[in-house]
Amino acid sequence: MRASAVVFDIGNVLYDWDPRFLYERLIGDGPALDVFLRDVVTRDWHFQHDAGRPFAETSAELTTRYPHHAALIAAWGPCFADSIGDAMPGMTALVEDLDAAGVPLFAITNFSHEFWPPFRAREAALLDRFRGIVVSGEERLTKPDPALYRLALDRFGLDAGDAVFVDDRAENVAGAIAVGMTGLHFVDAPTLRGHLHDLGLPV
Repeated sequence: MRASAVVFDIGNVLYDWDPRFLYERLIGDGPALDVFLRDVVTRDWHFQHDAGRPFAETSAELTTRYPHHAALIAAWGPCFADSIGDAMPGMTALVEDLDAAGVPLFAITNFSHEFWPPFRAREAALLDRFRGIVVSGEERLTKPDPALYRLALDRFGLDAGDAVFVDDRAENVAGAIAVGMTGLHFVDAPTLRGHLHDLGLPV
């Protein structure tokens, strides 16, 4: 195929995301941090936000279970952007090159509707290059649900066969392939450049 548009994931494709970035500043690096991330603010717990649940609800439930961690749990919402690090190496340049060549850029991200606006504002310099971004928390649908990809394609005005989808999670790539998109599993920017070039994109 000869692709005409690229649809990116955001966390761990465009930007490095790890709750450790936030909590190592609050707890310090060491066993206590490892236990807190493993048992309290788990990724499964956070996934509820990506699915559209309000932080006020999820944090209240978690605080009931771990009252001695109330202050740390409360920090997750207002400080969520601190869990997102720098752009992944080489990815800003890749996005800029695609945009400069006129390739339509889009994104589908599993992201809380509450946490998205401040992050979007912070990273406007890069994200303004995207013609459309679908946020799971706003739609109450999450990858790899096929309905989210179909909604995004319709909103972007794309045919599935013309779109390349890039994600760091294999199940999300499989979800895109299932609706007819070309799916690429993200490893690093140089590898992605090679794959996109092979698909006929100007990188």
